[in-house]
Amino acid sequence: MRQPIHGGNLVWAAALAGCSPEAIVDFSASISPLGPPNRAIAAIYSQVGNLRHYPDPAYSDLRLALGRFHQLPFEWILPGNGSAELLTLAGRELANLTATTLITPAFSDYYRTLTAYNAKILEFPLSLDGEWGVGSGEWGVGNGEWGVGNGEWGVGRNSSSSSSSALSPSASSGLLLNNPHNPTGKLFSREAILPYLEQYALVVVDEAFMDFVPPDAEQSLIGVVQEYPNLVVLRSLTKFYSLPGLRLGYAIAHPDRLSLWQSWRDPWPVNTLAAAAAVAAIQDKEFQELTWKWLAPTRNQLFQGLSSIPGLQPLEGAANFLLVESQQSVLQLQKKLLQHHQILIRDCLSFKELGDRFFRVAVRSESDNERLLTALSSTLIDDE
Repeated sequence: MRQPIHGGNLVWAAALAGCSPEAIVDFSASISPLGPPNRAIAAIYSQVGNLRHYPDPAYSDLRLALGRFHQLPFEWILPGNGSAELLTLAGRELANLTATTLITPAFSDYYRTLTAYNAKILEFPLSLDGEWGVGSGEWGVGNGEWGVGNGEWGVGRNSSSSSSSALSPSASSGLLLNNPHNPTGKLFSREAILPYLEQYALVVVDEAFMDFVPPDAEQSLIGVVQEYPNLVVLRSLTKFYSLPGLRLGYAIAHPDRLSLWQSWRDPWPVNTLAAAAAVAAIQDKEFQELTWKWLAPTRNQLFQGLSSIPGLQPLEGAANFLLVESQQSVLQLQKKLLQHHQILIRDCLSFKELGDRFFRVAVRSESDNERLLTALSSTLIDDE
């Protein structure tokens, strides 16, 4: 069975570990351990009787609920079969431009959708000190500087793509980035991104992990989307609410753009159960508050635990995962953790700038996190 590109492939992991998929403790997929919310489950059961009917092709209830949630007219929202479907639609449009700039290391699905439509890709790597120079401007990454190991991010390692040592905004090109950034977890300031809305023909911001940032710290661009017809914000409901099996996301953009995207796809991309669960989930304020209260201290505890293990160097981040540099081969470490502890970590081979010396782990429950730390410690000690 082939090595998976994405996290969460429990069938592959179980085959390697020699156990059932249910026995695997999955740190590879960045899904909240607190959900799904009870309200979402109840909503799913309430709609079972409606499975005999087609969904509303306009998804009126879902779009109205999302509109109220974000204080936007429903026409500015397009639900999709996971944010991956909407990313594919964005890639089709980006491919019509002269080029698309990616901030690297970049999520593999960005390459998938862009290469599917033969888009020209310009890669801009994160620098060691976290400053992204474009003329006299800089990308803001929180208030501190950060780096990875002792080396610099590679430029031009992908022979199939063009590369750039600095962002080169153009009125005929596009920009695709995620915030918080995957896989580093770094949160870019809203003010750092805003200038590029004036300089690129199309800016697509994937905010799949922005829900995990508390309201007083979040840097979403949803609040300015009505001011910029060239801005698209992608959101996922699967990670924060623990609903990846339902496949549900949505795009926020100008209605004209969303109408065009709608014309490109099948008429019922979101099933009835997913739509009902989404409406219930975003109305669950108690669950949202619980998640924000849980994440920061639990993530910090995991960070400190990883930092205390010789040979590992985690990076601080704002999402529900941590990127970790390893002095040993991650593929070997991943295999040993599966075979001896039934624990799955996310290797970073799909991020070509990172290779076999980095892995990513989700923030799970305190007991699961402790199990991971114990397993890592014993495995790395045995390898010395």
